[in-house]
Amino acid sequence: MSIPVSAATNAYNAVSQIANNASASATTASPGAASGGDFAAMLKDAVDQVVETGRTSDQVTMNAAAGNANVVDVVTAVAESELALETMVAVRDRIISAYESIMRMPI
Repeated sequence: MSIPVSAATNAYNAVSQIANNASASATTASPGAASGGDFAAMLKDAVDQVVETGRTSDQVTMNAAAGNANVVDVVTAVAESELALETMVAVRDRIISAYESIMRMPI
């Protein structure tokens, strides 16, 4: 299955924006502040964006079923939703892999 360039661009921009926000908040944090909350907030924002993309896809699909949307819009929305979900699964897999690597470290 090919993914439209616009969907890939939108996903890249969303991830880039999250990364920029995280780096900006990391540079403004005080040296004694724990950065654990920043990662949790970034992860929550990413999950919220994936959920919102899914809702948008559902809404466009329902509009198409009612005859109020173009099929191209439906395909684009579904592709964006699929790309966002695949990205989230890849990030989850990386987090689990990092956790497993940490757990294998000798103390």
